Amino acid sequence: MTRIPNSTRRDFLGRGVLAVAVLAALPAGAQTGNQAVALVRATVDEVLATVNSGRPPAQMYPAFQSIFNRRADIDAMARAALGPTARQLGAQDFAAFRQAMSGYVARKYGKRFQEFLGGRIEVGAARQLKSFWSVDSTAYLRGQTPTRVEWHVSDRSGQVRFFNLIIEGVSMLASEREEIAAMLARRRGDVRALIADLQRAG
Repeated sequence: MTRIPNSTRRDFLGRGVLAVAVLAALPAGAQTGNQAVALVRATVDEVLATVNSGRPPAQMYPAFQSIFNRRADIDAMARAALGPTARQLGAQDFAAFRQAMSGYVARKYGKRFQEFLGGRIEVGAARQLKSFWSVDSTAYLRGQTPTRVEWHVSDRSGQVRFFNLIIEGVSMLASEREEIAAMLARRRGDVRALIADLQRAG
């Protein structure tokens, strides 16, 4: 059984700043603003096509996970969400956590994506923030005020991928790190128990 000592919980904003800072310190390579915008537009198109496909939620969640696996830097997101604990895991345990987190996020945000049925998302311009790009978008949902979604995009993995979403000022990566830290604490640092929880959650 893999057990990691519990870490002290920090404030929500501090976690978000730390997660972004880790990624921002890495070189951006050949990435351009146009590539970042193209990634976001392709992701948005796939998400809306899935939402409007008429399939039941249970069939949409695997599709969302596929989009997430192809368009997001899951390794970076998993390491940022798990925090220092990630450095203490063996390759097999980290791979299992990465896979469990991918499914968990796909289900959790897939439920929210269903609100996009019949809506649209306008993708704006990209701006460079240190060594990554931020791409603005606005979601127009039926009967709701427009929602601003900011995408953070990097090519640190060797491919252009998004690693965070800021939805109306709330960081997805910071939120998940806070939630996963709480789940790990409840399991007394048992990562394999955390993985089992993630497989059931979302």
